Amino acid sequence: MNLMGGRLFGVSIGRLRDWQAINWTIGHSKVQVISCRSLSVVGLALSSLFAWAHADGAIVLHDVTKETGITFTHTDGSSGRRYIVESVSAGLALFDYDGDGDVDIYFLNGAPLQGTKYDTVPKNRLYRNEGNWRFTDVTDQAGVGDTGFGLGVAAGDYDNDGDLDLYVNNYGPNVLYRNNGDGTFSDVTAQAGVANGHKVGAAANFLDMDNDGDLDLFVANYLDFTYENHLMRTSAGVPKYAGPMDFPPMSNDLFRNNGDGTFTDVSVVSGVAEHRGWGMGAVAADYDNDGDTDIHIVNDVYANFLFENDGTGKFEEVGLITGLAYDLHGDDQGSMGVECGDYDNDGRLDFYQTSYAKELTTLYRNVDNSTFEDVTMITGAGASTYAYVTWGTGLVDFDNDGDRDIFVACGHLQDNIEVYDNTATSSVRNILLMNTGDGKFVDVSDQSGDGMKVKLRSRAAGFDDLDNDGDVDVVILNARRGPTILRNDSRNANHWIQICLRGVKTNRDGVGARVKVVAGDLEQIDEVHSGRGFQSHYGMRLHFGLGKRDHVDRIEVRWIGGGLDVFKDITVDQLLILTEGSSNMGHK
Repeated sequence: MNLMGGRLFGVSIGRLRDWQAINWTIGHSKVQVISCRSLSVVGLALSSLFAWAHADGAIVLHDVTKETGITFTHTDGSSGRRYIVESVSAGLALFDYDGDGDVDIYFLNGAPLQGTKYDTVPKNRLYRNEGNWRFTDVTDQAGVGDTGFGLGVAAGDYDNDGDLDLYVNNYGPNVLYRNNGDGTFSDVTAQAGVANGHKVGAAANFLDMDNDGDLDLFVANYLDFTYENHLMRTSAGVPKYAGPMDFPPMSNDLFRNNGDGTFTDVSVVSGVAEHRGWGMGAVAADYDNDGDTDIHIVNDVYANFLFENDGTGKFEEVGLITGLAYDLHGDDQGSMGVECGDYDNDGRLDFYQTSYAKELTTLYRNVDNSTFEDVTMITGAGASTYAYVTWGTGLVDFDNDGDRDIFVACGHLQDNIEVYDNTATSSVRNILLMNTGDGKFVDVSDQSGDGMKVKLRSRAAGFDDLDNDGDVDVVILNARRGPTILRNDSRNANHWIQICLRGVKTNRDGVGARVKVVAGDLEQIDEVHSGRGFQSHYGMRLHFGLGKRDHVDRIEVRWIGGGLDVFKDITVDQLLILTEGSSNMGHK
């Protein structure tokens, strides 16, 4: 078949419920198109592909893991008994723990489960960024080597003393580490009152839910698992992990910061505890742009929750009426992680979520700050994801062209899937979808460097500028293996700006603040989030690609509580630290 003089290869059609998944291969480029009983979407997707062709290879991610000195190896505590908690470990955190201007890496680890013994007990690991892609293990001297079964993590300055603290959400008691400001941490869990019992944790998020200037804490829970109610499934006689709905659902927890180093459990009075699900990834974000922070949590094989904040820390669950509970087909998904960002630069925050195999990842476009529509098919945002279990994800402008691309970490939940399913693979490549600039995405994984050729069972992924060179790099936690560290080696003449916020009346790092960057005809927004993706934390340093625009006209910062700062005439290609009340256009 010929199309516009170009030769078209490799067309395969498979059933997806009553939809059709069509994989087109043009040269080495692949794009997946989904249509309902027609090929009406094909022209749209192919036009995006041809529009992208001039930028072939624009994003390059290079595997530099061996250069970093990182020796961490993940364990899930497995003994062959296939406890379900093994399959969902673990998250990671990218944050500057020592305030030296470099982003450091904290990996969560599993722990020995019943029937498992280790000569050396596994623990979480903190690696200090020394610059030049060298990292030093400082776990022991920092005092953050938790030996619990790590699942989720978030960083936030809960005591507003100028450094980032760390909360770890475990299977078992959780841990709050207070940063002492000298490179060490203290375990203050008991004093703070946030151990949260003995539950199967998931995501964690710091947020200022009541606009009082300090950070509260949302703690997601996955399911009610114990050794006593453990069960193992089989397929064709082969043992495999049970599913989430084999175990009772759980409500989530919310802790209000009392401002004195302690927290109060407000799960019930806030309305959060009214709803039970199988929570996985979560992000605290102001979806309706009303000046307070809401909470979006994705559930595994269940309707997603969106907790809308009334401004005082009371929440109403509005997932169904906003369109975030189910996908376009009206189905729930095996949701894993969730990311938040404005992919189409329309000034509203959108959500992207990962899912189980034989389901597409899903892009929810924010229509009017009150409703969302599933635009996965018309944008190509689910390209190449249907066959895989997908986990960590990021909406990131890798090529600094002024729009957000999508990274998806992949790897099957079942480590032996090939034994009983010849259509699936446990260790697979991750996926990179490039934004073509018109709100459409194409799979550029094949053209984007050796970092996209690594085949492992990936889980968490985090995104930050690890070498301070103006582009965003990638850290991936892989199940039962070492991590993958990807350096962004994209080469172009595009400009950028990065922004760190410093709250004065509000929380120290501006968590929940919304930032608008205006550069000529380009307007972009973002928010400071604590906790996101698959049970992970990254991106507190906001990154904006600017394309060829060599000047920023205006930056607006709307702080939690309503204060507004405006900064004008900003030089590009720099990291800015913007302090609340220091506006060069007046403060109100």
